Amino acid sequence: MRSDSSELLLEQQAEELRKKKLLELAAAKKAKNGPPPKRSLRENASFYTTSGLAFLSVTAGASLLFLVPLYVDPAISTLVGDFVERPTMCVTTRREDMTGLFNCSWSSCREGCTSDVFKCTHIYVTFIDDLNFTFPFNATPAELFNLTDIERSEEAILLVNIKGCGYPPAVKCKNFTDLYGFEGAVFPCYYSKQNKTVVMTAYNREDQVNTIIHFFVVPFIVTVVSSVFLCIMHCDCRCKKERRRHRHRHRRPRIENLSDSSISTRVDMLTPAIEVYKPPL
Repeated sequence: MRSDSSELLLEQQAEELRKKKLLELAAAKKAKNGPPPKRSLRENASFYTTSGLAFLSVTAGASLLFLVPLYVDPAISTLVGDFVERPTMCVTTRREDMTGLFNCSWSSCREGCTSDVFKCTHIYVTFIDDLNFTFPFNATPAELFNLTDIERSEEAILLVNIKGCGYPPAVKCKNFTDLYGFEGAVFPCYYSKQNKTVVMTAYNREDQVNTIIHFFVVPFIVTVVSSVFLCIMHCDCRCKKERRRHRHRHRRPRIENLSDSSISTRVDMLTPAIEVYKPPL
C-alpha cells in the first residue's frame, strides 16, 4: 500500500512539473514573438472591401436561383404572350372542379407552383374579341347584361396569371374562384393575341418589365460588378502577352556548370596552344 501511494504521489508531482514546464515554454515563446502586428489602414480597407464585395456577389448570385423561376420566368412568359393593353369583357360559361393528377394538368388558380395538384378548378370564359372595345367600368349591371348579347369568341380558359399559380397574399385562390367561378359572371379581362385560348383577369406591361428589372437585371449587375472588382483586387487580370513580357524581364540568370571537368575543358579551349622549343641536334 505504501509503495502504491508513493508511486501515485510521484506521478502527480511529475504531471505538475510537466504542466509548469509547458507554461514556461509557452510564455517564453510568446515573449520572443512579441505582440501580433497591427494591420495598417490600407490592409483594413482591403479586408473590409473584399468581405463586402464577396457578400454582395454571393448573395446576389444566390438570389437569382429563387427569383428567376418565381418572378422572372412568369414575367417573360407574360410579355411573350402579347396580351391586349385594354381590358375587354369576359363572361364565365362553366366551371369544373376536378380531382386526380391526370385531370389537373392545369388549374385556373392554385396556391404554390412547385407541388403536384390533386384538386383543381377549371374556369372557362368567352370574351369580346375586338381590339377597339374597352370594358365599361361605369356601366350598370343592366347595361352589362345587355352587352352579353354581343358576339363573343370561342371558349377560353381563365387563369389568375400566366402560370395559373401563385403564393399568398398576392394570390388567394378561394377568393378568385368565388368571384369568377360561377356561370354568368361578367368582369374585365385580358386575352393573349398570340393564343386566344388564354385569358387573365389582370395585366400591366409596365409591372412585368419592372419585375424583370428588379428581380433579374439588378442582381445580375451586382453579381458581375462585384466579381470583376474582386478579380481586379486579388487576381492578375492582365493580358497573356503582357504577362509573358513581364516574365522575360525578370528571367533568372543562367547558372553555369562549375564542375571540374567543364572548367578544365573551358580552360583548354581558351588557352592558346604553347609550342615547346626544341634545340637543334
